This record gives sequence, C-alpha cells and structure tokens, in this order.
Amino acid sequence: MQDKINTIDEINLDEDTLKNKYLTFYTEHQLFGIPIADVVQIVGVQEITRVPEFPDYAKGVINLRGTIIPIIDVRLRLKKEEKQYDERTCIIVTSINGSYIGFIVDSVDEVAKISEANISNPPKMGSDYVSTYITGIAKLENKIVLLMNLKKMLNEKEIELITNLD
Repeated sequence: MQDKINTIDEINLDEDTLKNKYLTFYTEHQLFGIPIADVVQIVGVQEITRVPEFPDYAKGVINLRGTIIPIIDVRLRLKKEEKQYDERTCIIVTSINGSYIGFIVDSVDEVAKISEANISNPPKMGSDYVSTYITGIAKLENKIVLLMNLKKMLNEKEIELITNLD
C-alpha cells in the first residue's frame, strides 16, 4: 500500500516538471507534438494482430507485457499514404479514458519545452474535425510543430469500438 501512495506523490510532483513539455514526432515529414503527460510509453513496432472490422487506420492490437493495446496508424488517420514500417517507426502508447491506445508514428524526435508564448491558435480553415485535435501551432527553434490532442483524434464511438475487445 505504501508503494501506491509514493507513486501517486511522485506523479503529483512530476506534473509541474511536465508542464509545457511535448513529445515531438514526425508523420510524413510533418512535425507534431503531444503533451508529454499524455505519453505512457514509447515502443518499437512489433507484431500487430489484425482485428476484423476495425477501421482501416486501426491496424489491430499488440500484446505489451500482458496488456492488449489497440494500435492506430497516425498516417492513415490523417488520410496520408501508408508507408512501410522501418527501424525508426515507433508506437506511442497513451491512456485515453482509462484505456491504453498506441499510435504509430514515422519517428520520434525529442521531448521539447515549448513556452505558451511560442504557441499560436490553429487557423480556422479546413474541417471542424481537424480544428478539434490540432490545438495549436508552436515555433520551436527553426521548426513548426503542430500540437495535437490525441484524445480528440478519435471520436467517442471510435474509441469505444477499438477499446471494447472483451
């Protein structure tokens, strides 16, 4: 019981150190960022078991140390061309509504501190859907980073579909 309390205290202490920190990653030569607090783990691509009637962008599931995790290919979700996975391809495991979901990205870049002063609101063009999951546009040195909320990349129905595997 003591261990659980210590873990909770450590998590609470870490929240301040996680503020304004983003994991940046590439998908089709575009740099994206997600709050580092949303990241549970980063793993290399491994064998993915296909699941019948999953949407095209949901590649299937992996078994990560006994936990079944549905896998979303970010390229396909963003309506980009599918690409062969290579040694740089990674799965970013996140927790959404209490369920683990993995997102396949072309490569992970870095953990970057981005101050709020360097973040602009996304333009109000394109579909309303895009403006729900693109939360901002950041300037990071000489790079532009599209900040995403992965929780909004899938709607509730899609999350329910891919996480209700029992």
